[in-house]
Amino acid sequence: MAIDIKVPGLPESVADATIATWHVKEGDTVSRDQNLVDIETDKVVLEVVAEADGVIGKIKHGEGDTVLAQQVIGQLLAGGEKAAPSNQDKSEPAESSAKSNPEKQNKGESVEVKVPVLPESVADATIATWHVQPGEAVKREQNLVDIETDKVVLEVTAECDGVLTEILEPEGSTVNAEQVIAKLEKGASTESSSSAKEEAPAKEAESGSDDNDSTLTPSVRRALSQNGISAEEAKNISRSGEKGRLMKEDVEAYVKAKQAKQSQSSQKAEKTDTAEALGNRTQKRVPMTRLRKTIATRLLESKNTTAMLTTFNEVNMKPIMDIRKQYQETFEKKHGIRLGFMSFFTKAVTEALKRYPSVNASIDGDDIVYHNYFDVSMAVSTPRGLVTPVLRDCDQLSLAEIEKGIRELAIKGRDGKLTIEEMTGGNFTITNGGVFGSLISTPIINLPQTAILGMHKIQDRPMAVNGKVEILPMMYLALSYDHRLIDGKESVGFLVTVKELLEDPTRLLLDL
Repeated sequence: MAIDIKVPGLPESVADATIATWHVKEGDTVSRDQNLVDIETDKVVLEVVAEADGVIGKIKHGEGDTVLAQQVIGQLLAGGEKAAPSNQDKSEPAESSAKSNPEKQNKGESVEVKVPVLPESVADATIATWHVQPGEAVKREQNLVDIETDKVVLEVTAECDGVLTEILEPEGSTVNAEQVIAKLEKGASTESSSSAKEEAPAKEAESGSDDNDSTLTPSVRRALSQNGISAEEAKNISRSGEKGRLMKEDVEAYVKAKQAKQSQSSQKAEKTDTAEALGNRTQKRVPMTRLRKTIATRLLESKNTTAMLTTFNEVNMKPIMDIRKQYQETFEKKHGIRLGFMSFFTKAVTEALKRYPSVNASIDGDDIVYHNYFDVSMAVSTPRGLVTPVLRDCDQLSLAEIEKGIRELAIKGRDGKLTIEEMTGGNFTITNGGVFGSLISTPIINLPQTAILGMHKIQDRPMAVNGKVEILPMMYLALSYDHRLIDGKESVGFLVTVKELLEDPTRLLLDL
């Protein structure tokens, strides 16, 4: 049965197309879904695949012909047998033979590496780091690439053992959910991969040595000719097309990069005298990460949309330091974690939030939302920037559980393992600039929350106690709050409550 090989439907704005490359010739045996011919439009290259197993009959339109949508360009004889090869066929390169007989290609199944499904509020993501390169063997569940969103870093792991054959999206590329970013050959070994790598340059050298390279489409030839690029120079152009084919876009990108380099060289020559005068003063320009851009946007939004005010107080840390000194060893033996300051501050803040509900609330349009739960965001400094994971239901946690929760969030933040769920929500934020030596600051509210507590460096200072001067370990506390919802009386009362609970920790135990 003869099956027509037709030009596929063209995009609405495209009138016609060009036969770019026939991958088979008359008499070749083909398999179902095997790519037969590439059809080039102004913007994309379309592949026409075999509808069934069979033999290529007559090819009606050759490479370079202009064709229309649904036009018949060849015939496929379904279920036929390949004719005996002529002397001319025998002289064809081994590549054609490999294409006509897929079994001889000895390749495993190709697996697409895709961007995972992104959270509902995230439109796109950025390729952060590739941990493997083309040709490297990978194991099932091995991390291939880190993909950065506005809040978290997602890991994409290998679905199976094999070899990474191709990276479609390099580091820094913006990608969407479910987008194919690489290809993995299932079950392949590094030996077959290296063999393929050795064959590729040889084929490329053969085709590159001919000025009339048959793999070049008419539009590519025109682009090379118009820009005065020789066949030898064309070898240096990076190829993004399938099977290493040179595309028109590749030539345009190469020309732009070449012009930019020449422009930079010209500017550098013009500024030689100035550079000598400046000596070795240099600068480096790098793009912002997605997280840094998000932080900048949110902090600016917070400053511009809230009536932010900061109130200060100081707390004597000696009582808590005495408790830590007395029970640290016992506490660590029982719970497997050290007793820190953050658990005391979290407990004190949670109790203060119960007494001042407006500090635990948020503004939604013209409404005030009061929360009857106590989820506290912990500001964590990571190599990528400041993040605020959430410790949930702090009113139900013991000091040990709080310490363990904070440590787990800090480790995940450092390693970029925080999930969207762990970053979402939170009614109040605690930030500790004291670990970096900050003596006092005015923290910015973490929207949509209405307040944030800033901890600072513990410093010995002379204080008047019962008419006498004593040297005590003191810490400044800063509460930034949204004056649209929280009045001065409530903000000061909240901060005084935190101070009193910390200076007399037994109040936390006795609920006083």
